[in-house]
Amino acid sequence: MQGTVLGFVCSALIAALIGYLFGSINGAIMTVHLLKHEDVRNSGSGNAGLTNVLRCYGKGAGIMTLIIDLGKGAAAIGLAQWLAGKLGWAPVPDGSGNDYRWICYVAAIFCILGHVFPLWHHFKGGKGVLVGVSTFLVIDPLLFAILMSIFFVVLKLSKYVSLASCTATVCVIPSTLLLEHFWHGAYWNMSAVYMLLIAVAAFLVIWSHRENIKRLRAGTERKIGQKKQEQAQNR
Repeated sequence: MQGTVLGFVCSALIAALIGYLFGSINGAIMTVHLLKHEDVRNSGSGNAGLTNVLRCYGKGAGIMTLIIDLGKGAAAIGLAQWLAGKLGWAPVPDGSGNDYRWICYVAAIFCILGHVFPLWHHFKGGKGVLVGVSTFLVIDPLLFAILMSIFFVVLKLSKYVSLASCTATVCVIPSTLLLEHFWHGAYWNMSAVYMLLIAVAAFLVIWSHRENIKRLRAGTERKIGQKKQEQAQNR
């Protein structure tokens, strides 16, 4: 079955399934339900993500959410890549010495998709930033470090979590192309394929921030640490 069209299709479907099922495990929803017996989607901004958990339930719940969402992304990518290697159905030589890197990018797309539209939570989840970044713990730890640095620098300068998230998300596209070729040694054509795959995931994350982008343009987006009453006074 190695190298056949059927092998590629089956490998991609398995990676997609693993990514989506792991992605559907929402850390914010699980944490708030376990600790507070509430639905985080009924609190604050209504978003099932880390920022809303921190604002509404504090650092303890936030840390637990962080661990779950970071862990699920890394676990999904690691499992998909390991299983693809064990089955040996569809290796793609890319020059990097890892014939199954393409599986990681497929799993990453569907992990983010599962986080945004979780199967276990009526298809209403978070915005995919944290889980998207976490997939690079396995795919490319250097890129993970770069994205986190970009996120925190923009957050420090602007105080907008959404702006920092979107900036890091946009930066992942060219960064993937350059690091895959110059750092991992992948061929240019395969580096471009990886870039296009991650661009799909990036688009999904940006799309999930469409309301935040509208508020940023209107000057009504809340800054980190800003109280609701302060925001109302500044309008």
